Amino acid sequence: MVQALAEVRTLTFDMFGTVLDLSGSIVPALREFFDKSGSDADPDRFWAEWRARQRLEQHQDTILMLGHRGYLDSVGRALRHTLRRQGLPTEGTAVLELLRTFEQLRAFDDAQEGLVRLARKFRLVALSNGDTGLVQHLVATSVDARFDRCISVDRVGRFKPHPSVYRMAAAELGCEPGEILMVAAHAFDILGARACGYRGAYVNRYGLPYEESHLLPDLEVRDFGELADCLMAG
Repeated sequence: MVQALAEVRTLTFDMFGTVLDLSGSIVPALREFFDKSGSDADPDRFWAEWRARQRLEQHQDTILMLGHRGYLDSVGRALRHTLRRQGLPTEGTAVLELLRTFEQLRAFDDAQEGLVRLARKFRLVALSNGDTGLVQHLVATSVDARFDRCISVDRVGRFKPHPSVYRMAAAELGCEPGEILMVAAHAFDILGARACGYRGAYVNRYGLPYEESHLLPDLEVRDFGELADCLMAG
């Protein structure tokens, strides 16, 4: 194990896109949605636009400080915006069913296997932008490994990577930041955690370059299998 990780006993995980397979869960639902509506929209392209818009909604939520409306609210607003761009209806039962797909997300296979291994040595904690109830539900129904805690940004009313999220989580866990390893497939999450003193593991499952920053991850791995190999060997 990297020497900087020698004191780490707690792993905090981003859930959406790191542990939970968003595109693998959402794109099939979009394909069915478009088939029923008679639309020729491309599900993969639509999802990419929806996801990008959701991130913008979250950034606006945090920056404007007009009141935190939550993860599912940002998902819904982003979906309606993207539907409007396609000239499609934004209301109705089919749209509500599409949003409910977020309650049925499945975990990546490599995450399932890696988390079971990591739980033998580390305390596992979900540290998520997701709403508290949603994260608890998904950890209980979609993840095989036992998580010690589910911590949501609801507690501070700001989305990651706002520093208040990581500081709150360290206090909740009774840890010094350097005793926690943030695990995420999104570079911004590692960057935010490292800026607050956490260690960082970048699961680069999407083959994307890290940010131009001196706040580098301690580990960069392809998947949870490689992550477990690194951390269990230390």
